[in-house]
Amino acid sequence: METLRVNTLVIGSGASGLAAAVRLHALGVTDCVVFTEGLRMGTSINTGSDKQTYYKLGMYGAEPDSPLLMARDLAAGGSLHGDIALVEAALSPLAFGHLVTLGVPFPHDPCGQYIGYKTDHDPKRRATSCGPYTSRDMCLALTAELKRRGIPVREHRVAVKLLTDAGGTRTVGAVFVNSDSGEFECVQAENIVFAVGGPGGLYETSVYPKVHTGAIGLALEAGAKACNLAESQFGLASIKFRWNVSGSYMQVLPRFVSTDRDGGDAKEFLREYFATPSEMYDAIFLKGYQWPFAAGHVPGSSLIDIFTYIETVERGRRVWLDYRTDPSDLDLQALNEETRTYLERSGALGDSPLKRLAVLNAPAIELYRKHKINLESEMLEIAVCAQHNNGGLAGNLWWESVNLKHLFPVGEVNGSHGVTRPGGTALNAGQVGAFRASEFIGANYRENTFPQEQFDAILEKELALLNALRTIPAALDWKSERAAMQHRMSRAGAFVRSTENVTAALDEAYKQAASLNGDGLGNLDAQSLCEALRNRQLCTAHIYYLECILMQIDYIGSRGGSIVLSENGCAIHPALEAKWRMAEEKTAFRNRLMICGRGASGYPEISWTPCRPVPETDGWFETVWSDFRAGKIYGGNA
Repeated sequence: METLRVNTLVIGSGASGLAAAVRLHALGVTDCVVFTEGLRMGTSINTGSDKQTYYKLGMYGAEPDSPLLMARDLAAGGSLHGDIALVEAALSPLAFGHLVTLGVPFPHDPCGQYIGYKTDHDPKRRATSCGPYTSRDMCLALTAELKRRGIPVREHRVAVKLLTDAGGTRTVGAVFVNSDSGEFECVQAENIVFAVGGPGGLYETSVYPKVHTGAIGLALEAGAKACNLAESQFGLASIKFRWNVSGSYMQVLPRFVSTDRDGGDAKEFLREYFATPSEMYDAIFLKGYQWPFAAGHVPGSSLIDIFTYIETVERGRRVWLDYRTDPSDLDLQALNEETRTYLERSGALGDSPLKRLAVLNAPAIELYRKHKINLESEMLEIAVCAQHNNGGLAGNLWWESVNLKHLFPVGEVNGSHGVTRPGGTALNAGQVGAFRASEFIGANYRENTFPQEQFDAILEKELALLNALRTIPAALDWKSERAAMQHRMSRAGAFVRSTENVTAALDEAYKQAASLNGDGLGNLDAQSLCEALRNRQLCTAHIYYLECILMQIDYIGSRGGSIVLSENGCAIHPALEAKWRMAEEKTAFRNRLMICGRGASGYPEISWTPCRPVPETDGWFETVWSDFRAGKIYGGNA
């Protein structure tokens, strides 16, 4: 088998992977290649929201901002290294400007100022947007630049193994399956930019696009450490066409309707929890601003998510948003000042949610129409869905794995966010991570240092194991195994968590992993081979995530995007059953990161590391310039 040998291998073609390839090439690292399941696959090019946000340093008007101020806001939620937050803040104008020069249509005024607005967890107007498809626009612009530069791309490749040296100290390459032919392909690489996205394939109730599954399990199998895996984000989303119903989808005050499984017995189920219609609709409006579920908004707007969860999961019913009509007792003048003023100033006082949405965000209606959902004539089915992982692989100040050298996790797979984050920071973090990894590679890792004969020996051993499995008939159906895993994760590892559920799920997960790893790969077509191998790394990730969630339950309590149910906790709402008591957060753990990696026994081991503070910088130009020229900023001479 022929082995491709390159300096840098980029795995994944979302916004961060594409940016890394483009930036590497611009820095003169032209011996690079992108391996991807497809340029039209993944989360970046297939997702959005009513107004998908890109978060950056403020660039408008007289409102003061600085990298230090933004870093402090990024780190405010806790469990985040302050110096990494400062990097994300400091490089946000550069990364944003790069996208603008490539043609991404971020809006500016006649004077060239890039306007902003406030997003969730954001004290300033740093957010911007191109509309519902911001990340898609980024991908299209970056892909065009990739092609202009002639950077090679190999599509229809599914990564199935990261290869490391004998000591497990660095990555040296990867093994892929060609999803067209079913053949194995191998790459030796001095560096791997690992841009495989979040763990979308782990959840049954999910707003991740169906074409995206994630591959963090490959890095966990290779021994890379992860941080904050328990910190995920969940929110209301449509499920026929997977899309976040944030922002204006809530601010126009749709009716929340529940039906039985067949669509009958319709009722506005939220009314049983609120004293008046105006109180209920004020909470719905606030859900637009505070779209992700947040323990800090319980009680508050996140009660909407809990009530929806009870209706869908516990009562087995279906929940819909109805934009067609207002209830007869909705009085816009009875709403609180914030809700009423917003609708009045926006000119959105029509007599139906759809008419208000047409004023606030007409493209949001057209988006669903393009996906064969007509909000004028039908209701929109929703659920509380997995949306983003704030945790991921642990990277250093240059986005290199903290313990597996030459591996650079960028994008959502890098766990740089901490407990909470302003909306839109993920897009900025992915671009900044791509810039940082590329700069470090260009300054330090241009030369290929790993001996070819050693790589070939490592590869031969790995291929022997894989080919041996292809002589044994496969006994398990990958689809049913995937479905069982996803159902388990949504049951135990979503935003409502309990010791009982997670302990039971872990027991099942370990048993499933043993079955998957013991199964053969024989007699499988190309697609089934890819998915059977994918199930193995997904199940590894499944176990790591559940172990971290159990640790969160035992040590931390309710925080961020999840709540922990405990009989000793605080009652959530008077209309709920006694079990709905929320464990309080132990806030001391906001000063630490939860680190999880493969232990000597082969099982996940969890430890804690203190958060580094946001640096208080007061540099002298001549000194910084000297250190930059000497390469000291990289921790050594370049």
